[in-house]
Amino acid sequence: MAAANRRLLVFSAALVVSLAVAASLPATDSDGSSTDATDAIGQLLGIPIPLPNRTGPMITDLSACGRANLPPNALPPSPAPPVDFKLPDPSEPLRVRRRMHAVSAEFLANYTRAMALMKALPRDDPRSFYQQANIHCAYCTGAYKQLGHPELDIQVHNTWFFQPLHRAYLYFFERILGKLIGDPSFALPFWNWDAPEGMPMPAMFADPDSPLFDPLRNPDHLPPKYLDMHFDGVDANLTADEQVELNLRLMYRQLITNAPLPSLFHGQPYRPGDRPDPGAGSLEVYPHNHVHYWCGDLRRPNFEDMGVYYSAGRDPILYPHHSNVDRMWEVWRALDPGRHVDFDDPDWLDASFLFYDEDARLVRVRVRDVLDVSRLRYAYEHVHLQWVNAKPPVTPGLSRAGAPPLRAVRFPVALADGGAVTAEVRRPRAARSRLAKAVEEEVLVVEGIEFDGTEVVKFDVYINAPEYHKVGRGGRELAGSYMSLKHVGHRRHGKEGINTSFRLALNELIEDLGADGDETVTVTLVPRLGKVRIGGLRIEYLIE
Repeated sequence: MAAANRRLLVFSAALVVSLAVAASLPATDSDGSSTDATDAIGQLLGIPIPLPNRTGPMITDLSACGRANLPPNALPPSPAPPVDFKLPDPSEPLRVRRRMHAVSAEFLANYTRAMALMKALPRDDPRSFYQQANIHCAYCTGAYKQLGHPELDIQVHNTWFFQPLHRAYLYFFERILGKLIGDPSFALPFWNWDAPEGMPMPAMFADPDSPLFDPLRNPDHLPPKYLDMHFDGVDANLTADEQVELNLRLMYRQLITNAPLPSLFHGQPYRPGDRPDPGAGSLEVYPHNHVHYWCGDLRRPNFEDMGVYYSAGRDPILYPHHSNVDRMWEVWRALDPGRHVDFDDPDWLDASFLFYDEDARLVRVRVRDVLDVSRLRYAYEHVHLQWVNAKPPVTPGLSRAGAPPLRAVRFPVALADGGAVTAEVRRPRAARSRLAKAVEEEVLVVEGIEFDGTEVVKFDVYINAPEYHKVGRGGRELAGSYMSLKHVGHRRHGKEGINTSFRLALNELIEDLGADGDETVTVTLVPRLGKVRIGGLRIEYLIE
């Protein structure tokens, strides 16, 4: 029997690998037309799989670059025609990005000198710190318009462009710093907030005499205070050990449980003609957004600098923060090379963005240009990933069967302070086979998330925990939390407003909760910050 079980597992694994390979290849019908191979997989498993609606890549339209609702001069200067990006020479020194809290005195001296030189450049120099910050401002506040759709903004947040856009941004920022100090091997450090020893803000950023300092930060969160990845505007007053435990559990949830597929990690597709904000990936929501909010000065109207996109580039800590965000992309790929792969959709690969290089030339970069960091001639220092073993525990004695009867919920519903909403959501395919679960991911979709963009919004999502207050710090029943920063200058046909979605992977969570055979799940939405309207809840099954 044991040998038979082993043969079955080997066969199942081989079939899964074959399906994964097939999904990555184009298929050709007998008449010569091309068909997405995932359609064939869907037929094999009896699962309908919608094919992508490809419309062409997103391209930045400089001719329609309007001024967002921001302070004066908050957009880059009028550019010359861009040149196409070329990969660096393979003989260039490899730039190794290292942990910010552990860098040498020599590196810190070079880094601070490079930042001082960048800040000293004239404001009309596109390599200046001022204009580099404005590049981030422009792409993150809807300043550019979609080519062919001048009524629609380009907003890289809450889309599948979040990671590649910021990777390209850091690539040029790093090379500008290196050229200013004459060091072709210079590499940006990373804020290692996913490791216990790296969770406090690196001490050099708190030195008021350093070019790394920004006065517009939360004064209560300077070192040695530990980063709170679940920060909701009020410090939780946890001990250092308790905060580390919570952060590690959140990292496991966001990089492992909630990121089994490309769209769940990167974010939702965003094509020409689409309205902005289709949906963020797991890493953008947590810990990216929470680090921004935790650093920002809550005494300021918009929580500047880090607490709002338009001004985040003005804080030097943005760059080590995003260096670690970029590192997480490489970590995610390595965790499960068979499933953790990038999109092969031409609309993603051929989308392009504009940046200034170290010679002040305007360069058009495509997503496909930045997928291989070795070809970009940089790498990350190896760091032990403590959070991969920090799976959140299931709350003992918590059962939805013992909870009070649920009231019927009619969507849309408004979430506001003190008003949790609990609803039963039907699972169209309960008790799936091991093969089906290996190939497809069950996903909870929170859709029609609407808010005006003028305040920070956050709500938690619990599964099978109507009595959510009994769940401990980062407990397993906490499936995820949605968070959005303020969107100053983020406009929709003349008025502020966001309409987006939020997705949470359920395969691992449902199994851990012992609910695999249940026909429904209980979903509890708990408001934490701001006012938000929820259009509905549903479960879908994804193959990517």
